[in-house]
Amino acid sequence: MIQKRNIPGTDLDISLLGFGNFTFGANWWGEFTDEQAVAVQNYAFDQGVNFFDSAPAYGNGTAELRLKDTITYAGRDNIIVSTKFGYDLSPPSGASRSEQSHRERPQDFSEAFIRKDLENSLKNLGTDFIDLYQAHNIKLEHYNDELLDTMNKLQTEGKIRHWGIAVGPAIGWREECWDAFNRYNAATVQTVFNMYEQDPGRECCEIAAARGRGGVISRVPTNSGMLDDEFSSPDHKFAQNDHRKFRDKNWLIYGLKKNDMIRPLAEALGLSLRQFAFRWLASQPAMVSVEPNILTNADIDDYAKVADGQGLPQDVLEKVQAWYDTDFDLGQEAHPCDHKSSITETGAISSQYIKPEIVTA
Repeated sequence: MIQKRNIPGTDLDISLLGFGNFTFGANWWGEFTDEQAVAVQNYAFDQGVNFFDSAPAYGNGTAELRLKDTITYAGRDNIIVSTKFGYDLSPPSGASRSEQSHRERPQDFSEAFIRKDLENSLKNLGTDFIDLYQAHNIKLEHYNDELLDTMNKLQTEGKIRHWGIAVGPAIGWREECWDAFNRYNAATVQTVFNMYEQDPGRECCEIAAARGRGGVISRVPTNSGMLDDEFSSPDHKFAQNDHRKFRDKNWLIYGLKKNDMIRPLAEALGLSLRQFAFRWLASQPAMVSVEPNILTNADIDDYAKVADGQGLPQDVLEKVQAWYDTDFDLGQEAHPCDHKSSITETGAISSQYIKPEIVTA
């Protein structure tokens, strides 16, 4: 049975296996009809998934519109609906559709824009409130009193129940994550977090756990498909519209080597690599939901088997951590990619664990 976990400090109990329907908003993972997408979402609900996460930016509203049908199918009171805000989706002048799909759009976190964005989402989703409203790829420069005041107003008005942040598109944004919990009491932080890219995700888990408030949502839990055992060769050729073709070659070369080390641990527990990766995340403190790429009913069945809340044995966790802390003894080239940063001159910083500041008052 898929476990429900409470987001500490809220009244939201969400499924450990979350459904981010970004996969049905763009064509990066293939073409899906409305009927195909909704059928998979509905199947997920039938298996016990109650947390569905969307955004206007996923296909310019396509993902939200497809989620609307699943909300109707499930019944509004039986489903936890999350969407996001902050991107101005007006098409940039002169940009082709292909360019738009891989280009980050302008952002606006003013109260006026947030309210406009929210009303559009409510219409797309066919509901009059959002359970979890996430600031989409917010940066430090956007944090201010107006943002917090707007969230408080929307909660008072009953239009949102709780709010959080989702950082990206690339991994990083440590300060945004820390401040969301420490300064703004956000309910959740959603970040790239997986066994091969542990920071700043584990720092977020430590902050939330120490404060006893807030939870972490993992996205990209299989390291962009690496832990799906999707690749067999470092010479793998990616499709033209596959965003992973932009990743550093070492990610593929050394990811396969890391898989060879992890696989015996997984097999000893009767798990596939991605099931092992899911259980590793489920073992982290303050982890409330994991959002893998879900494309088929078979994906749901596969993850549902390990979404019961059980973690990995302590000795296995310690072995994985020791490997990670030494780059799996594969050398510097196996180190995770640099992180994006709002506070460095270059906009990047080497991937590393930093003991987080924790504000409990």
